[in-house]
This record gives sequence, structure tokens and C-alpha cells, in this order.
Amino acid sequence: MTSSYIPNGERERMSMLGEMGLGSIDEVFSQVPPSLRLDKPLDLPEALPEMALISHIRGLADRDCDMDHCVSFLGAGVYDHFIPAAVDHILSRSEFYTAYTPYQPEISQGTLQAVFEYQTMICELTGMEAANASLYDGATAFAEAALLACRATRRDTVLVSEGLHPHARQVLSTYGRFCGFSLETLPLDTERGTTVLETVPEGAAAVLVSSPNFYGVIEDIAPLADKAHEAKALLVAGADPISLALIKPPGECGADIVVGEGQALGNSPSFGGPLLGFFAAREKYLRQMPGRVIGQTADHDGRTAYVMTLQTREQHIRRERATSNICSNEGLNALAAAVYMTLMGKEGLTQAANLCLQKSHYAQRQLLQISGISAPLSGPFFKEFVVSLPLPPATVNEALLQKGIVGGYALPEDGPVKNGWLTAVTEKRTKAQIDTLVDAVKEVLA
Repeated sequence: MTSSYIPNGERERMSMLGEMGLGSIDEVFSQVPPSLRLDKPLDLPEALPEMALISHIRGLADRDCDMDHCVSFLGAGVYDHFIPAAVDHILSRSEFYTAYTPYQPEISQGTLQAVFEYQTMICELTGMEAANASLYDGATAFAEAALLACRATRRDTVLVSEGLHPHARQVLSTYGRFCGFSLETLPLDTERGTTVLETVPEGAAAVLVSSPNFYGVIEDIAPLADKAHEAKALLVAGADPISLALIKPPGECGADIVVGEGQALGNSPSFGGPLLGFFAAREKYLRQMPGRVIGQTADHDGRTAYVMTLQTREQHIRRERATSNICSNEGLNALAAAVYMTLMGKEGLTQAANLCLQKSHYAQRQLLQISGISAPLSGPFFKEFVVSLPLPPATVNEALLQKGIVGGYALPEDGPVKNGWLTAVTEKRTKAQIDTLVDAVKEVLA
């Protein structure tokens, strides 16, 4: 944690230098060649009194556009969902935010139990039988799923839907280049925005899809899973965890592995991170899962206890047998997700998901009444949708920002939609805010 006050004055600095046997600050940096040192004062304004400095800094901060001062309709992987105040309160307890890997279970029961509860709730959400103690982010989770599929099937070709998040596809490409598997792209239906899969070729290890996909469209997982299984390949399904309160879980649709970005579960959008990758699979793939798995057992007195059951990382077993070299389980982010899901419960999560669904569809209907705006993709959506604008989306976003509105994501020009604007509407957005967005877009386009 940072301090708002630095207590060391000149006397304290000289005392510390004396303890080191040095006479000046310059001697501390004597090993740095003179050619690399700055030989003039920093170009900074003169020091201000504390009150004036605070006022100046606040003035600079007020020039920023944040979600406390602007209304956000930006998604594309990171979302502005409501976070109960109790989440941050629990995360701020020193037992959690200073905790490291729980190697000693006898003094780590709280951390281990929290992670065990997180795994259990992820399994319930996804319809799977086992979950690990989280990964860095959703993109990494997809890459680890591809590696698991290649190990389990002893194959080295992975079919990737064009509807996967671009970050996930980039990470998959990097992993594939250095881990020995190749990628083949599955195109999207240009009308519906869903993945086109005729047949799965022999030698394919897995089919990777996401539902909702990057364009917000909900995919039909079951037929994709059937085609994958006919070729003895695995079906890896990405999912928005909030949507799983309404949509049939991928595990019940035939998916073998379910992964995704868990930021929506009680984690702040911040500046796009840190994020949280969840990873769940069928029990038969438990020993192939990356990272670590927390299990429940009993101590010698018969009391419930928690331990690290599987930890097939390079620190624990021979390098060639390790399923992953991931060294951090994003523990604090997983704890936030566990606290969030516990506080929301099944009813609260369903209510949040339903609000996302209703409000996003209302927003789309209102936007489509504006002349020049169309819906290029007809597939069903949950909380995010694409519209095609008559002006470049970046131009519209710049104008909206002047009105205190963070607009949708401007899709790349080389993508499937011309002037595509990916708009996200979460449960936090009110009808008045949506109407304000619509009116502002009308004004900008006019």
C-alpha cells in the first residue's frame, strides 16, 4: 500500500547515509556511469504548499473521464457491473491481501477454504465437475485449454472460432508457435454472427468457441460439441459468467472444458486489469488441468480441512510433467469472485443477468430507430450487441465523450461489420442513461 506522507527529512536521510558509510546521495549511485546520469535538475515546477498541491492534483484528476463521472457503454471483454461494498471490505482484510501461496495448510485454512468455495461455485455456474484455482485472464485460460486438449488427444491442430475475443486469439497464436500446435480459423455466419462448422477434420484436438462471442452473439453449443465429439476432438466453450444465470451452462450442452474471463464477478474494470481467468473441465481431465486445485478433507480430529490437492507446476514436479508454469493463481481476484457470488446468490445473479438482458435489448431497439443505424447481425445476444453506424464509430465516440458518455467499442475496419459499434449495457445502466445515450447519438449523427 502507498503512503500519502513521506516522513524522512534531511536529518533522517543523512543518518541513513551514515549507517551505510556514505556522505551523500550521489555516492549511492556511484556505480552508475556519469554518461548515464542526469546532469541538470528535473524540469519540474516549484514545490507547492500541501493545500495548494491537493487542489492542483484534484484539478488534474477531474480532467480524466472515469466511471464515477461518466456513463459507460464500453465492454469488449471488461464490464462495468455492480460490486457490493462488502467485496472490497473483505478483500481489504490483511489476512487476504497479504497472503501468498498457501503451502502450509495448517496456517492457511481461510485462504484454502475461500479458493475451494470459488472452485465449487464455478463448477455450479458452468455445469462442470472440476475447476482450478483460477488463471491470469480469459485469454490465458483459452490457451491453457488448447494445451490440455492437445495433451489429452495427442493431436496438434486447434480449430478456433473467428468469434473468439481477439486477445484470446493472439495469445493462442503465441502459445501455438512455441508449444507446437497449429490454429485453423472457423468463420462466422455473416448474417447471424455465429460460428460456421461443417465438419471437424481428423487430427483436430479441439474446437474453441465462445458464447456469447466477441460480437455479443449467443452460440448454440450443443451441435458444435456433437461435431467435435464425432471427430474425437474436445469442445472448449468460453462463457460470460453472469450470462450463465440465464443461459444453459456449456457443461449441459456437451462442452468438455469451459473457460472465460471472470472480471464481471466482483472485480473492478480498473484500467483493464488485473483480470481473472476461470477454468473448469470434466473430472477425467482433472490431472491435466493447469495450475492448482484445492480439495476438502478431514484432519486427525475429524474436522473439515482444506489442502492443495493437485499442484502440477514446475516447482513441484519434473518440468516435462508439468501441465502449466503459471506461478500465481490470481488469488485476490478469485476471492473477489467468490465473495461476489456468495453475496449475490442464485437469485441475485439471475436478477442481475435479467436486467442486463432487458436493458441491452431496450437500448438496441431505441438505437435502431435512429436513421442510418442498422443491426448487421441477427443472432440472439445477452448484454452486448453490434450496430452499424453511418459515421466512423471513433468519430461518434469522440463526440459522446464530450457529453460525459463512454461509447461502445469501435470494431476494426477489416472485421465482418462496416462501421461496427459494439455496445455493452449492464445492470448498472438506468433507463434515463440509455435514453441520454440515444439522444446524444441522434445529435451527433445529425
